[in-house]
Amino acid sequence: MFSVAFALFLNARGLPALVIGVVLTLALLAGAGFSLATGALVRRFGQSATLLAAAAVMALAAAILGIADGLTLIIVASLLGTLSAGGQEVGPFAPIEQHIIVETSSHGSATRAFALYNLAGSFAAAAGALLAGFVALAWVPWLYAACAVGLLATYAFLAAQQPVAERSPTVAARPARQKPLPSSGVGEKLAVLFGLDALAGGFVVQSFLAYWLHLHYGVDQRLLGPLFFGTNVLSGLSFLIAAWVAKRIGLLRTMVFTHLPSNVLLCLVPVMPTFFWAALLLLARFALSQMDVPTRQAFTMYAVRPDERARAAGLTNAVRPAAAAIAPIFSGMAMQAAAVALPFFLAGGLKIAYDLAMYALFSRTKLNDGEQG
Repeated sequence: MFSVAFALFLNARGLPALVIGVVLTLALLAGAGFSLATGALVRRFGQSATLLAAAAVMALAAAILGIADGLTLIIVASLLGTLSAGGQEVGPFAPIEQHIIVETSSHGSATRAFALYNLAGSFAAAAGALLAGFVALAWVPWLYAACAVGLLATYAFLAAQQPVAERSPTVAARPARQKPLPSSGVGEKLAVLFGLDALAGGFVVQSFLAYWLHLHYGVDQRLLGPLFFGTNVLSGLSFLIAAWVAKRIGLLRTMVFTHLPSNVLLCLVPVMPTFFWAALLLLARFALSQMDVPTRQAFTMYAVRPDERARAAGLTNAVRPAAAAIAPIFSGMAMQAAAVALPFFLAGGLKIAYDLAMYALFSRTKLNDGEQG
């Protein structure tokens, strides 16, 4: 809901396209910084306390945005690192949850576990996108705050069921008094490539995409909400298909062979003559483009050594919003200069380069714990 309406909310506050791009960039950068700090926060406070604090900050950021009557408070809310401009989780939530999933999954079952994890998130996002079509923009921050309070209550309940303080995954992964092994470098390579993919996606983050469709075709959230409901539902169903496909052709091939055609479709969106055709291409694109999400997460966890997993999860989850943060400013500049198709061409072209580079660098990588590469 929030990512669909965020840019429209800012536009309703009278902010021009370039300033909206700057705010989206600040929100993404702050979210990346919060994600990058996950490892240190977990080592210092534990997983439960970190999640509880992040949910509380999320509620605070939404409340500040709700009462904001000028740009200053909007920027303050964005800098707290919990406003999702792109439709994905920001902050420490995903790194902690992904590490828990791979550590608790049975042998060779991580891809399906990640698929179910992302399916739940995608269906929740779909419901939120549908709701955005019926909610006044002024209410969006307060509903986001309510979701944060619900998240806080959920984490508190789970913490009460497991009162023993969690040990740091990084510490628990190696014997006491043993020096950490040198990094294999795999996590760093993956972070660079995922950063390229995220940079490309930053040109068309969901908030910007909703704003672009609004300006280009004159549609409002009453049509945008159902559209993004459909994209999220298709994305969610594709996660399950991705797990099935990966068992037959491998994680990397599933990532690349589904992502490439989706990026061709992305390049075609801005040349569509009507909203109907643009929406149809977006639906087709999202039916394919997100199949790399659970496979990418599983590939990352099994491509690195077990002692590197916590660090790799934090690093790869931090680099994506950080890289994506660079692009919205340029998308805003392009829109103000009437170069409305440029963000789509840049996004599609860079994502195609990412796919080819992933396959070239990792096609012979052997994975750990029984997952097929």
